[in-house]
Amino acid sequence: MNYHQYYPLDVLNGPGTRATLFVSGCEHQCRGCYNQSTWDVRSGHLFDEAMLNRIIDDLNDTRVRRRGLSLSGGDPLLPANLAGISELVARVRSQCPGKDIWLWTGYRLDALSEAQLAVVSRVDVIVDGPFEQGLADRRLKFRGSSNQRIFCRSGDAFVPWCDQD
Repeated sequence: MNYHQYYPLDVLNGPGTRATLFVSGCEHQCRGCYNQSTWDVRSGHLFDEAMLNRIIDDLNDTRVRRRGLSLSGGDPLLPANLAGISELVARVRSQCPGKDIWLWTGYRLDALSEAQLAVVSRVDVIVDGPFEQGLADRRLKFRGSSNQRIFCRSGDAFVPWCDQD
């Protein structure tokens, strides 16, 4: 897996102060996407053990309290990214207690493959659906267009997030 950008401190992609990873690779290629440079799965930098350890260390850094990790892109659920994202999510879950994980994907929650669902089952919030330029609205919280939905994990299921407006 490759990544395009890592922000150890981010206040835009989810609530609170977070660490955010933008992965490479997206097959949706939405018209009007603000992150077109992430579409090519081969672009960016190799996501290696050093970067994984850096994210874990940043999330556990007590000097700057981070609420959690945000995963965007590109698309973290692109099949080529699943192994790397799965390992990252598993490490955050086991080594960063109390941190939440948000994930943005162009895929719809109800159309995910078993492998994608396996990753999603370990995140707290998923923002699903492709960006649609005709439905873009800068006033929306944590999403770019009104067709995109925000779901929170509740037990073994996802429910609509109540604070979407």
